[in-house]
Amino acid sequence: MSAHPRRPGKNTGAGPTATARRIIRLNYGFQLLFNLLWWMPVFYAYQKSAGLSDAQIFGIQSIYYVAFCLFEIPTGLIADRIGARNCLRAGAIVMTAANLAPVLSASYPGFLVHFLAIAAGRSLTSGAASAYLYDGLRAEGGDAHYLKAEGTARALGLAAKVVCWPLVGPLMALAHPAPYLLSALSAAGSLACALALPRLARPQHATPSAPAGTGPGKGAGRRGGAFLRDAGAALRCVASSRRLALVMVQGVALFTLSRICQVNLFQPILLDHGIAESSHGGVLAAMTLAEAVASARPQWLSRRLPPVTWVSLLSLALAGTLAAMTLGGPWAVVALLCLFAAATGFAYPVQRKLVNDAVPAHAPRATLLSIESIVDRAVCALAAVAAGAYLSAGHLDALLWHSALATALLLGAFQLLLRTGAVRQDRPAPDSPAPDPAGEAGRQTAGGR
Repeated sequence: MSAHPRRPGKNTGAGPTATARRIIRLNYGFQLLFNLLWWMPVFYAYQKSAGLSDAQIFGIQSIYYVAFCLFEIPTGLIADRIGARNCLRAGAIVMTAANLAPVLSASYPGFLVHFLAIAAGRSLTSGAASAYLYDGLRAEGGDAHYLKAEGTARALGLAAKVVCWPLVGPLMALAHPAPYLLSALSAAGSLACALALPRLARPQHATPSAPAGTGPGKGAGRRGGAFLRDAGAALRCVASSRRLALVMVQGVALFTLSRICQVNLFQPILLDHGIAESSHGGVLAAMTLAEAVASARPQWLSRRLPPVTWVSLLSLALAGTLAAMTLGGPWAVVALLCLFAAATGFAYPVQRKLVNDAVPAHAPRATLLSIESIVDRAVCALAAVAAGAYLSAGHLDALLWHSALATALLLGAFQLLLRTGAVRQDRPAPDSPAPDPAGEAGRQTAGGR
């Protein structure tokens, strides 16, 4: 499909173009299928039944986060060079193979290879998916539709998990490796969606400072220099834009808490409160439903507070629910986990919009989003090591309290920087494009999107 000319990003109030609607629909399919990991509710027990210890399970998780960080360094640069669409296709291929690894070898090496490949596949798409959707809608003059498209894609993916995850137990009774086989099939479906995505006009930042007549395919040396230029430009952008740097730091608390609780500590918390493994799929489905509803309804948040403040408040709510889980019984813990998931659902689309709006004009967007992912996963790697140590010592309650306190301290420092004028909450950074409807939409994040 031929490239589309870049159109002015003005919000005229009209609906999305035919191409924009196609991008949105295919993005829905890709995000739903790529992230539909059928094994998520049972992977802890699955690895236990394969003979792995707690130290091995959490050790693999820590290696996964470190590997994700390392993979993010080249993949963001690759996305800005070969195109986000091609990165999505490559990520889907890798994810399909990754989900087959435990079927071929249900052992420590097999699960290690599985998670390393998951890290590679997800790193290829983590920044590229958001960058493709943002640039694709902007090229079609559909900036105002980005936030709804991002939130709805997440909501649909979560809704699919609500339907599928309760079926994992019965399916495993029929075929033990079914969760991994179905995950591989879903990843293959996401590849079909990526193959159908339309080609976009090449972003203006794709060849920064390249000499006339020098394209990205003119030689390995020039390509290597281009990679370094993109990396240097991204780092200079973070260093020079206080708003961008602080918004990224704010997202660390949100990502780390949600990831560690909903993936790594979900089953240990339930087991600690006497909730049987047979009920874990239903509890996780209830949590996912709460997150899906919240992800699709960020407009329920009041307009009286700016989006950046909402993310901080929601992150504090996550910390508070973690601490409260140490005080209640089984039913209270299930309710708190659902509340935790709902707060996560509200916060994620708002945070993603804040980061995208803070990226200056013509900056390498996918590379910058990869830098954000590197920071998030680096903190998660440390958190996974700490979680393994706490659980091995039988100190789950202490882990939850200490996580809550660390989050409160981080966000307190962040709000102090905001109040001292280090960054303005009510307008984009000075080097952002003006006028920019995306920035206006960002200011309306807590209201009527």
